[in-house]
Amino acid sequence: AIRVSPRASRDAIGGTLEGALRVKTTAPPVDGAANVAIVKLLAKKLGVPRSAVRIVSGDTHRVKRVEVIGVDASVVRSLAGC
Repeated sequence: AIRVSPRASRDAIGGTLEGALRVKTTAPPVDGAANVAIVKLLAKKLGVPRSAVRIVSGDTHRVKRVEVIGVDASVVRSLAGC
């Protein structure tokens, strides 16, 4: 699970809130722009192609479930320390 903060001052991943990885993006939550930015950011940080990152649920909510193909869940959780 990730918790998104759209319209942040910079794109960043780090920390947790209520058990979800915190992801900040400069993109606004309009027309899916924040979702696209989140997928790009996660793919870049995890070293996988964008097609390997998928938002499973929560397209229009702050809290989302994300699936990353080819990466163990512990690796994704380790981004909290970035």
